[in-house]
Amino acid sequence: MVQPSRGLPAHEADAQVERIVDELADRFRGTFAREMVARFVHESYALLEATATVQAHLPALTARFARERLLDRGRATGLVRVEVPQVLFVCVHNAGRSQMAAAMLDHHAFGRVSVRSAGSRPSRGIPEVVTEAMAERDISLTCAYPKPLTDEVVRAADVVVTMGCGDACPIYPGRRYLDWEVPDPDGQPLAVVRHIRDELDSRVRGLLGELSS
Repeated sequence: MVQPSRGLPAHEADAQVERIVDELADRFRGTFAREMVARFVHESYALLEATATVQAHLPALTARFARERLLDRGRATGLVRVEVPQVLFVCVHNAGRSQMAAAMLDHHAFGRVSVRSAGSRPSRGIPEVVTEAMAERDISLTCAYPKPLTDEVVRAADVVVTMGCGDACPIYPGRRYLDWEVPDPDGQPLAVVRHIRDELDSRVRGLLGELSS
């Protein structure tokens, strides 16, 4: 049973979480046992509930987050087929730099790279100034949300890019680690965020070129 949510009655939260377990257990049938799927779903719900600002969105975000975590677990353990390299962007709050870099890499890669982002201390939302700066490049962050850094997402990555939180990211052999010194857009005016966006865009294009070659 999930803990009572600030926005959903306990019985309703339980029912929605169990529906997610049913859906993902069917999606990963033959790869993961239902018990493992249930553990990931319940844990994902608890992790997101701790920082969620809009509880009505929590079940949908839990389904997405748990699915990504299960895919990463399968990728890291060889149970899920790997077709493209995966890049993980990590910053402190997963609300600015890592979200921007992940969205730009996904935008430029056209499916040639799998992209993840996470935060060592995820915030409750993405600042409007960040979404505005990205919208100027026709890149939407409306479906993005801050996510906590978990072990399987690091294990599944081929490249891990940290920005201001390198010490929080576990080190595993066989992965390429990069630390980008890029200013934090938190609390900055739009003009400054635009400069940060453009610097990230340049770095992301360079990384994509390396991965493509």
